[in-house]
Amino acid sequence: MSRPRVYVTRKVPGEGLDLLKEKCTVSMWDSDEPVPKEELLNQVKGVHAIFCTISDRIDAAVLNAAGSNLKIVATMSVGRDHISVQECESRDIYVANTPDVASDSAADLTVALLLMTTRRLVEGLEAVRAGEWGPWKPAWICGMELMNKTVGIFGFGRVGFGVARRLRPFGVSDILYNDPYEAGHAKGLAKYVSFDELLSKSDVLCICCAVTPQTIGMFNKKTFQKMKKTSFLINTARGAIVNHDDLYDALKNGDIGAAGLDVTTPEPLRSDHPLIKLNNCIILPHMGTNTVEARHSMSVNTAKNIIAMLGLD
Repeated sequence: MSRPRVYVTRKVPGEGLDLLKEKCTVSMWDSDEPVPKEELLNQVKGVHAIFCTISDRIDAAVLNAAGSNLKIVATMSVGRDHISVQECESRDIYVANTPDVASDSAADLTVALLLMTTRRLVEGLEAVRAGEWGPWKPAWICGMELMNKTVGIFGFGRVGFGVARRLRPFGVSDILYNDPYEAGHAKGLAKYVSFDELLSKSDVLCICCAVTPQTIGMFNKKTFQKMKKTSFLINTARGAIVNHDDLYDALKNGDIGAAGLDVTTPEPLRSDHPLIKLNNCIILPHMGTNTVEARHSMSVNTAKNIIAMLGLD
């Protein structure tokens, strides 16, 4: 009996590949860069599984090229918005992601970006590198401390919960959250409030929700006008949740104090985008799961998803 064929769209941590190679015939785009679409269409012909990443658009064209053998599209990511999930479901193709193993890494990064933004750390680093570090000045590059502040979290899943748990020791006065579902695991840690109350009361507001048709563009001009003028917006979820043009206007006009973004639309954000030039906006290159531990676990879990779905475990 021939072994199932798996195509891996990127060079990924070897532990997951080793698991697959024990049971499957594996071919791979051996590069850190995304596989070109034409190459992807050619290589997936006849495969039983696709091991993809968040940069790969798995649409009807890819599914058509793969053909009837394809049983599973397994993505090494939490998000699935790069996959045509409905198209897969209509063809009885299973879509698997890795929601559990990256949560701690993403929560760590959210808190790190929060501190970078509220304490204006990037401005300090740039001042040192530019030779602008002079005698001590009482009002120079002063940020905001978290003690006795209110932190809001939009989306209280694994990452939102992890952020709240990490922030409590900072001495924040309140942790508020809003989520489509009132989370039982928030008891004693965070208080459920309406979306408008979350906006109006938060000194720092962290976006930790999934991207859905309902959340796309949810943070926009009207939203920012309901926030405190001194508030900080942190987005480590998905770029599409925030209207970037409206965010630029809000930051430029002083409708909110500052923003920290680990995600943008598109990615990468073009180098001349006006947000990049603002001192009160920190932008990271989507580093939420950039830890050795998270990437190892994501690779292994993606491989295990494929092995399980193909009935090889």
